[in-house]
Amino acid sequence: MTPPHDGAARDELLGRAVAWFAEHGVGDTSLRTLATGIGTSHRMLNYHFGSRAGLLGAVVEAVERAEQDALLQLAATHEDPYQAGALFWRHVADRAAVFAPLFFELSTHAMRGEPHAEPLRRWFAEGWTDALADAYRRLGVDDAEARTLALQSLAMARGLLFEVAVTGDRAAADVAMERWTAMVRHEIETR
Repeated sequence: MTPPHDGAARDELLGRAVAWFAEHGVGDTSLRTLATGIGTSHRMLNYHFGSRAGLLGAVVEAVERAEQDALLQLAATHEDPYQAGALFWRHVADRAAVFAPLFFELSTHAMRGEPHAEPLRRWFAEGWTDALADAYRRLGVDDAEARTLALQSLAMARGLLFEVAVTGDRAAADVAMERWTAMVRHEIETR
């Protein structure tokens, strides 16, 4: 059970923890090391998050929620869903150097079934896939094809994000994403 806490203080500590992990990675970082790095005490981290696993779970949730909010904001402010998607790709790719290492490191925790990464595992299985499938259905794609396109789009985006993070070749990844988007748009519009 997560202990009671002051929401504003917890959120502020969580923001500092996300930024620290984004810069330094998770690895085997102890709460004491993190606390020193972000200017607090390990007792405060335990108070607000219950444990290291509780903190990592909160980090995963915060990063994913922020990305979903960014996508929803773009979708709400752009009539063309392909343009919104392209802008979201730019947003994610712009932040690849900072957040991709954290994302992929915590993804391995989800792959191993570590409890603190369960929210990320659920998100991989449902969150992005469901949201993208809904977007494809709104474009007139039937349910089965919408889910397939959602999975393909996620695989493309995650693979290109990995490419940018590892090689730094943003230009090639941008071209590949533009080509993928054009192929999907052509397929949907010529049905």
